[in-house]
Order: sequence, then C-alpha cells, then structure tokens
Amino acid sequence: MDREQEELQFLGLFGIFKESFKIIFAWRKVFSQITLALILPLSFIFLAHIQISQLIFFKIIDNQDALYFTRSGTPKYDKLSDNISSEWTAFWLFKFAYFTFLLILSLLSTSAVVYTIACIYTAKPITFRKIMSVVPKVWKRLVVTFICSFVVVVVYNIIAAVVFLTLMTQVVYHVNTVGFRIAVLVALIIVYSVGILYITIVWHLASVVSVLENFYGIKAMIKSKNLIKGQMGVAVAIFIVVGVCFAGIQLLYEFFVVLEHKPLGVRIGVGIFCFLLLCKVMLFVLVIQTVLYFVCKSYHHESISKSSLSDHLEVYLGKYVALESKDVQMEQFQATTDRCLPSLISL
Repeated sequence: MDREQEELQFLGLFGIFKESFKIIFAWRKVFSQITLALILPLSFIFLAHIQISQLIFFKIIDNQDALYFTRSGTPKYDKLSDNISSEWTAFWLFKFAYFTFLLILSLLSTSAVVYTIACIYTAKPITFRKIMSVVPKVWKRLVVTFICSFVVVVVYNIIAAVVFLTLMTQVVYHVNTVGFRIAVLVALIIVYSVGILYITIVWHLASVVSVLENFYGIKAMIKSKNLIKGQMGVAVAIFIVVGVCFAGIQLLYEFFVVLEHKPLGVRIGVGIFCFLLLCKVMLFVLVIQTVLYFVCKSYHHESISKSSLSDHLEVYLGKYVALESKDVQMEQFQATTDRCLPSLISL
C-alpha cells in the first residue's frame, strides 16, 4: 500500500478494487503461498460440498418417490423408510462437518490475509512462515467475533420470522387482493435482505478490527458499525459485486458439473475453471475487506501510526499483541500537536 492513509478516504468502489489488485500483484509470492495453504482447500471444500450435498439429496428424493408408490407395512416400505432416515442423518452430519471445516479455514484465511496486509502497510518484512506462526493466535479472536455475529444473525432471523408470520397472517386475513399480498411479501423480503446484508458487512469489517485492534466479539462489531458510517454505499456495492461473483460461480458449477447430463470432459473442465476462479475471488474478497477497513479509518480521520502498528504486529515471546485503541488516539494527538506547534511558536 503505497498511499498515505489520508488519501485512502477518497477511494471509491473502483479505487478499492484497483488498490486490492495492486497489493495482490505486488506481493503475489506470499499471497500465492497463503492461497495454496488455506484458500485452495477452502475452495475445494466449498465446491465438494455442493457436489456431495446434491448427490445425497437427490438420492433421498428418489427414495421418497419410491416410498410414495410402495404399500405401507411391506418389507420394501420399511427398508425404504429406514434408508431415508439414514440418508437424512448422513446429510445433516455432512452439513455439520462442512460448516465446521469451512469456518476454521475461512477464519484462518482471514487472519493470514489481514495480518499480511497490515505488515505491507507498515513496510514490515513478511514471510510465509512468520504469517503461519501468527495466524493461530489471531484466529482465537476471530472465533469470538464470529460467535457474536452468529448470535446476532440467529436473533435477527427469529425476530424476522415472528414479524413475517404476524404481518402475513394479518394481510391474508384482512386483504383479499392477491397483488397487495405479493407486494407485502416482496417488501418484507427486501427489508430482510437489507438487514442480512448490513449484518454481513459489519461482521466482515469486525473480523479485520479483531485482528488489528484491541477489540473482538461484540466490541469489534460495535467498532465496525461505527467505522462503516459514511462508507455504507461503497461497502454495499462491494458486497453486492462479491455476492454476484459467488452466485455466478456456484450456478456455473451446478449447471455444468453437478448435473450429469453434460459430457464428462465439459464437467471436468468447467469444474477446474470454477475451482481456480473461486480461489482468486476468495483471496480478492479478503484483501478488499482489509482495504475497506483502512478506507473507513481514513474517512473518520482515525490515523494509525505505522510504527505503533508495526510494534503490535510483532510476535513477542510467542504472544500476539493487538493494536490498542490508545495508539490511534496518541497518533491523533500527535498530529494535532504538530499542526498547532508552529502557530504557538509564531505567537
């Protein structure tokens, strides 16, 4: 990052994309190592989950169709019913294992990328071995932040479900117009989607805060919420673009790879293409959210001292030390003093 922090606040959507590309290209060796170690298996698990989930689910559907045309009480009916129960158990166990590994690898990847960019920002020497030694310590802070975010999502969904059922029940009971019912349903879906998008943005920025500042958990989310003010439009645009990319890759993979009516060569080729593209997109997203953090800090004039950040990124006696908020305040105080001192001297 060759820009001064004061300049980062003027980066818009395309400026953040361009800056992220420049960082990855300039430090492609270390980012390639991070990708091979963490993001590549993360991408593989994501695509393999789609394939395996579809296979198990289609098998359940086939057995349920066969069960529908089988007389109850017969040995075949009992066998099909047992198979369906076993398959549903396998399906949900697989989902649990998938989300566990996905969470671990995604948090490790976030730790590695955020720490790397912080070292780049401070012009600090960085090696892959050093990154991997710091990542497990930073990862613990991210777990706490993720748990808080997960609780917020659960509570939000419960409240949304109650509001949705209450309003739709009232609309169905009092209004006979189909068009009005559809309009209310669409409005509720839009409001719900906006809320989920906002929580997602706050969570991603809170992950960066958890690595670079002395906040994690709910405090990191509050800090993230405050940072995102004034840059919400840019953040929303970024995450919409990212969401479209992920959705496009998933649809492409499902249509050409998961569905078996395509030739084997096409399925293999498209599968490899989606895998490589997903690796690049995941890396790009992690870099973008870190650059967005620096942009938000710059927008709110919360300058971070490069020397202080460099000191706090050191692994000292095997312990990771995060950036204290007082370091930011001290930098702001020093900047104010530097501006006021010439005026006092002239007086």
